[in-house]
Amino acid sequence: MTTPALKPKDAPDLSRFDWEDAFRMEDQLSEDERMLRDASREFAQGVLQPRVIEAYANETTDPDIFREMGEAGLLGTTVPEEYGGLGANYVTYGLVAREIER
Repeated sequence: MTTPALKPKDAPDLSRFDWEDAFRMEDQLSEDERMLRDASREFAQGVLQPRVIEAYANETTDPDIFREMGEAGLLGTTVPEEYGGLGANYVTYGLVAREIER
C-alpha cells in the first residue's frame, strides 16, 4: 500500500521556520512592548552583564545594581503609574524578566 503524496498546500513550509522566534512572538508584540524589551536588553547587556561577571569572579555583590534597575524602569513594571511603576502589562513584565535573565 502506498501513502499518498502531500499536496503543496498541505505540506509544512519548514524552510521559513524561524528558530529564533518559533512562536512568531515579534509579530504579536505592541510597539511599547518591543521598546521596553529592547531597552531591557540594552541595559542587561551593557550595564548588568559586565558587573555581574565581575561580582561573580570576585565573590561580591553590588546593591547599587537594584537602584539602577529601578531608575531604568525595570523594577515594578506592572505597578500602576500613580504608584511610581510603569503600569505595563504582564507580557511586558515577562519580556523584561527574560532579557534580565539571559
